[in-house]
Amino acid sequence: MNVQTNTIFSKPFLKTLFWKQNAHHRHGVLVHTLRVTYYAFRAKNYRMIPAALLHDIGKPVVAYQKEEDIPVGEYSFTDHEEKSYEMIKDWRFVSDYTKKLVLHHYLIRDRAKHKIKEQDRYAKKTKIWERLTPEMQDDLKQFLKYDDRGKGKRR
Repeated sequence: MNVQTNTIFSKPFLKTLFWKQNAHHRHGVLVHTLRVTYYAFRAKNYRMIPAALLHDIGKPVVAYQKEEDIPVGEYSFTDHEEKSYEMIKDWRFVSDYTKKLVLHHYLIRDRAKHKIKEQDRYAKKTKIWERLTPEMQDDLKQFLKYDDRGKGKRR
């Protein structure tokens, strides 16, 4: 998907970074990121802290509004994990493990979301999942738990 890139001065970039993402998140990207980092730290899962800090770095850059988002002032972030990875892939001080977590942190949910609607996308994501080691699959499942807690959804 070809998503338009926002600049740091664009309204979608600023709004999603500081205030609002969508119904799935109670906070903007910055607070969400800090919350995910907190949950990884609290669990003493120190290896995941860099990924927690970087996993959504591309979200404000790809933020856009679908027609159904506009009336409620929400945003969509299609393929944000790929944009986040693109932003950090050449950073030598970031480990390959962290880059892999960032790139695939939404893979589990992405597979579930597209299983029925888009068979080719589901098949592509499933192939990626199956190529990962069992350890990385387990780490991604754990990381998704921190990410879900970081959303701070009202219950």
